[in-house]
Amino acid sequence: MPRKPRFNLPGIPQHVIQRGNNRAPCFFHAVDYRRYLDDLAAAAARYQCQIHAYVLMTNHVHLLVTPLVEYGISQLMQALGPRYVRYVNRRYRRTGTLWEGRYKSSLVDSERYLLTCMRYIELNPVRANMVQHPGDYPWSSYRANAVDDANELVEEHPVFTALASSRGERKQAYRELYRHDLDEATIDRIRQNLNRELVLGRGTFKSKIEQTTRRRPRLGQPGRPHVRQDSTG
Repeated sequence: MPRKPRFNLPGIPQHVIQRGNNRAPCFFHAVDYRRYLDDLAAAAARYQCQIHAYVLMTNHVHLLVTPLVEYGISQLMQALGPRYVRYVNRRYRRTGTLWEGRYKSSLVDSERYLLTCMRYIELNPVRANMVQHPGDYPWSSYRANAVDDANELVEEHPVFTALASSRGERKQAYRELYRHDLDEATIDRIRQNLNRELVLGRGTFKSKIEQTTRRRPRLGQPGRPHVRQDSTG
C-alpha cells in the first residue's frame, strides 16, 4: 500500500508524534532525554523549523513545529530519528529499530487550535498519571512556556506572543489557560486528526488547505470532491 503523502506547507504548524516500536521505551535515563533534545535543537536549526511545544514520554514523542521552508519537518525528522537510534544502539549495545515506522503529523489551524494543541502536548504526563501538574515533568516545554525557564529550543508562535505585550504577562496568561481542563471531545479530535494525519482546524481552514494542496484534509467519502464545512473542525 503506497504511503500517504504528507502536507508540506511552510508557515503552518504541525503536531508531530513518533512512537516507540511496539510501544517499547525510547528513553532509559535522563541523559537520553537530554541527548534527544540536543539533537532536536540542532536539527531544527539546520532545517529551519521552530519548536513551540514538546513532550518526551517514555515511549513516544510529541512536537508542535512550524516549518519555515517546504519539507522542513520531513528533513528534521529524517535526520533526528536515525541519529537518536544510532546513539541508543551504541550506548546500550543493542541493534535494530527503535521507532514504530515513520512519524505521524497533523496540520494545525493556529488561530483556533495552537494554544489548545500546546496544552494537549504538555498535559500528556498528567493524563498518563506520571505527575499531578505539568510543571513537575522535566521533559516538556511547559516550564519554558509558562514559567520562563531558560530553554533555547522553544520559540514563541505569533499566537502565543499575542497573549500579552510583555513576556511575563504572556507566561501568566498561558498559565491561566491551565485552570480549565481540556474536554474529552477536544482530546479525541486532536488524537483522531493526528492518527489519521488530517487537519486540525475550522472548516474554512480545511477548505483553504484543500484548495492549496489539492488533497482532502478531512474524512469524507471517496469520490466526493467536497464535504460540508463546519465551524469547529
